[in-house]
Amino acid sequence: MPTWTALTTLTGKAAATALGDALERMAPEPTGVGVFEVEDGSGLWEVGAYFTESPDETALLILSTAMGAKPFTVSELPETDWVAHVRRELSPVEAGRFFVYGSHDADKVPEDKIALLIEAAMAFGTGHHGTTLGCLQALDRLAEQGFHGKRVVDIGCGTAVLAMAAAAIWPEKALASDIDIQAVEVAEANLRANDMQGRVRVVEAAGFDHPELAGPFDLIIANILKGPLVALAPDLTARLDAGGYAILSGILNEQADDVIAVYAQAGNSLVHRGEIGEWTTLTLQKTP
Repeated sequence: MPTWTALTTLTGKAAATALGDALERMAPEPTGVGVFEVEDGSGLWEVGAYFTESPDETALLILSTAMGAKPFTVSELPETDWVAHVRRELSPVEAGRFFVYGSHDADKVPEDKIALLIEAAMAFGTGHHGTTLGCLQALDRLAEQGFHGKRVVDIGCGTAVLAMAAAAIWPEKALASDIDIQAVEVAEANLRANDMQGRVRVVEAAGFDHPELAGPFDLIIANILKGPLVALAPDLTARLDAGGYAILSGILNEQADDVIAVYAQAGNSLVHRGEIGEWTTLTLQKTP
């Protein structure tokens, strides 16, 4: 069965919430409505709806105009390929030396930045979420401090933006993995879009359960969630070189102390702790 999505952005929580409520009352009725803050400091909120029937685009235009939102981007996507077809016209993201953008902003790429083309599909990791942005900033910070990643892996890679960022600044090939085969497919599409097929290898795996993830690595990036991060602490630490670094995110601010404690017990020390919105990104170093 085909699915339709309608997505837009606007400024302010109150207006976004009101627009979400209005979408709920549309005919045909959406099967789901989401209202999310774009955690890049822009003040934008994203409002989206899913339909099993073609939505009334005139009604959507009236709603977006009334609420001061961008016109809705409406997409029809086959059930078997929905991840790769949802597009959202989000603004570019700058994180240190990195510039993450969609194809609609190709003319805005600065000459002095490392540009990463990521279409805003449903896979996690466009750079707009506080966790991905925090990881990009942490990666930039390590490089600025003179660290050179020779064996880098991105666990739970989503779009593979973090693995591509590492491969863009260091000549060695990076490795990425995700438990979701659709995310792997999106990641591989992003590699092709950035002409980085030979720079990043993507594998399907849960945690480190793959022969190519045996390590050792000098940098492990894991932007997932607190539960899996805590569970992975022994395996992740075992696969780090002595003195190697881990960048961890997907951690709510109030969860950060727990994650730090678990990784300290496994043999890692805190190097940096950063917060963006409600999310924390940690940079840790394995005790030499």
